[in-house]
Amino acid sequence: MQRLCVFCGSSPGASLEYLEATRVLGHAMVERGIDLVYGGASIGLMGAIADSVVEKGGKAIGVIPEHLEKLEISHQGLTELLVVKDMHERKAAMASLSDGFVALPGGIGTLEELIEICTWQQLGLHAKATGILNINHYYDKLLEFIGHTVDQEFLRPQHQKNLLHNNSPDKLLDEMTYFNANTELFLTEKLQKKG
Repeated sequence: MQRLCVFCGSSPGASLEYLEATRVLGHAMVERGIDLVYGGASIGLMGAIADSVVEKGGKAIGVIPEHLEKLEISHQGLTELLVVKDMHERKAAMASLSDGFVALPGGIGTLEELIEICTWQQLGLHAKATGILNINHYYDKLLEFIGHTVDQEFLRPQHQKNLLHNNSPDKLLDEMTYFNANTELFLTEKLQKKG
């Protein structure tokens, strides 16, 4: 995994644990040689993940739509900042630049990005690792709801398993790297059988 797309809030949240774990994730990414792709802002958890990557000498690529460039205060210390037309272009660019996706705590926008990327995976539009860094049990109720959708037969169990989650940045990165390696092997074997 060379580039990881991080979805997270433009607010720091109510607990310092969110900022601390975000910084730990950023440092862990740099130690593994993983570049950051994210929403391009300098505030909240978005700013914290970028700062933590940049301060350790890593590469950080921000993607921000024109209408949010001033509102979210675009980060001026990034390796690269792409200013795009709108939210649709932002999400498409972030997805194409990344080898995996992880959601940190955030609001409706973060949730929407996570659910959309999970939907794309379910529909076979990508086979990249998708995970949740479940800091301070932030996503427990979402994970419970996803389990409920499986119980009620609106979601297949294999699609639930595709959404990785852990409260440890290092363990989550391990799981995501393993997922990508095995998906690549599976797809290669599938192509060889077709050939």
